[in-house]
Amino acid sequence: MGFPLGVSASPIVCKAIASSSSSNPHALDASYIQRAAVIADKSAGFTSPHPNFGCVIVTPAGKVAGEGYLYAQGTKPAEVQAVEAAGRDLCKGATAYLNMEPGDCYGDRTAVSALIQAGINRVVVGIRHPLQHLRGNAIRALRSEELQVDVLGEDLQSKTIEGAMKSCLLVNAPLLYRAASRVPFSSLKYAMTLDGKIAASSGHASWISSKMSRSRVFELRGRSDAVIVGGNTVRMDNPRLTARHGGGHLPMRIVMSQTLNLPDVAHLWDVADVPTVVATQRGARKSFQKFLASKGVEVVEFDILNPKDVMEYLYDRGYLSIFWECGGTLAASAISSGVIHKVYAFVAPKIIGGKNAPSPVGELGMVEMTQALELIDVCYEQIGPDMLISGFLQPVPDLTPVIPSVEETSAIDPTVTPYESSIIFFYKTWDPYGAFSNFSPHAIQMTDESGNYLSWPSVEHYYQAHKFWGVNNAEARNCAEAIRSAKSPEEAARMGRTMQRQHPDLVRYDWESVKIDVMYRALKCKFSVYPHLNSMLLSTAGCVLVEASPHDLFWGGGREGEGLNYLGRLLMQLRSEFLGDSSTPDNNPITHQEIEMS
Repeated sequence: MGFPLGVSASPIVCKAIASSSSSNPHALDASYIQRAAVIADKSAGFTSPHPNFGCVIVTPAGKVAGEGYLYAQGTKPAEVQAVEAAGRDLCKGATAYLNMEPGDCYGDRTAVSALIQAGINRVVVGIRHPLQHLRGNAIRALRSEELQVDVLGEDLQSKTIEGAMKSCLLVNAPLLYRAASRVPFSSLKYAMTLDGKIAASSGHASWISSKMSRSRVFELRGRSDAVIVGGNTVRMDNPRLTARHGGGHLPMRIVMSQTLNLPDVAHLWDVADVPTVVATQRGARKSFQKFLASKGVEVVEFDILNPKDVMEYLYDRGYLSIFWECGGTLAASAISSGVIHKVYAFVAPKIIGGKNAPSPVGELGMVEMTQALELIDVCYEQIGPDMLISGFLQPVPDLTPVIPSVEETSAIDPTVTPYESSIIFFYKTWDPYGAFSNFSPHAIQMTDESGNYLSWPSVEHYYQAHKFWGVNNAEARNCAEAIRSAKSPEEAARMGRTMQRQHPDLVRYDWESVKIDVMYRALKCKFSVYPHLNSMLLSTAGCVLVEASPHDLFWGGGREGEGLNYLGRLLMQLRSEFLGDSSTPDNNPITHQEIEMS
């Protein structure tokens, strides 16, 4: 079941006209919800992956008093920002409009508490949270405090409300697809001539579309977590796959190649600014794999390389949005696998001809026009001389079906108990134990070399900055301070990793031997000063904690358990210390050797 979108791809304009409320009592509610969706979209791509939250606070007199949007996971919630912008006086008796129900991944109810303590009287929610373990929690919490909560499509129903609800679905479409399909949201983009060719018979393809269209592509890339191409695109076009006109976010580049018949020299092998992953079939050209590894390119082997398995792998990595810019053969395979959700087709007013000139989508096995795939909610937009046609291959899931919880299942089948699992996985902030992540928004205070306390926005800020801490070099000191001031843990991580990759000479000489201790100290501070986090950690007693990153073989557990899981082990050590186990002294963090031996 799905919810088709009938809204334009262009920004939604909020028209809060008081006179319209006489003819449509829901007009104002719809306009303010649409405004919340618009501002929620402001951070899309820059610190992805994360849900997009927006909040608009409106006084009883109909005045917008405050707005806010979540910049990234690990930063101040939209609701807190909106309350601060409005001020306590204007919040009294006001209405808060949220494009999506708040998601408390950390156990501290910050967003909900901000609305309650500010004296908000009514909350209008665009859609419930799509993740099962968060769905409905904030709504129940607000209602338990006697706030009026209206959910679009449930408490408020009309054609106007339906349009506003679609806006909320659209702004978080990647998260909705990911929750329903267990694969990232994937968009296929191609540029073709009027006669349906993506290159001449010779293979030459620069440039089919206009400069304005190419700028739009940069923007779309910048809203994605990763860009995928096939080996033929690398051989023929030697692309960079950057988002140089699309903002600060640079998506990861992914190359799918079964044989690794790829050139030794390619722009994608330069990972100074943007990482590259090559997905291939197990055993393919081991010597070339070593060559790529020497360049800093990550190689991931699959038993059989296909789009479905690659998408499941990227789902494990926590990605929300993937942008496909591949040739016709790989595009057809991806569509046939059911992993493509949206299509962006740039049509240029050019004719190239050629019997053997490639088309944007290869063989799909269809023999009758009645089998053709039709796009849903098609949008048309002229960009310079070109026409952009976009639409969904699959409707946005409405997520109405509710998967029974473990407790509910246990009541039906007593053999399934909530306590039988001995392994707890955590990774991204939307996991039930997302607070265990070093990216969670819990500030810590740590002493510097002079014994003075410094405040750090998160454990990740502290960890990344300490790669350059104490180095007698002005650039290293500036880098550490810049990381400490980063807007989000994602930005801190990106800055630290990039600087370490580009300027290894600025990294402290003893980093490899001290980084476990650096992380340990920061984690210990975090779980010592936040009682609810300490309780959450202690509640896992008897369970193995695994940081479930499939690609981080140092801090994570790896894809098939080949990782060292240092982060999980440090948390288990801290848990043991907090429980009073004297076998693991507080002042003796685990070492590389101890972990490798265990």
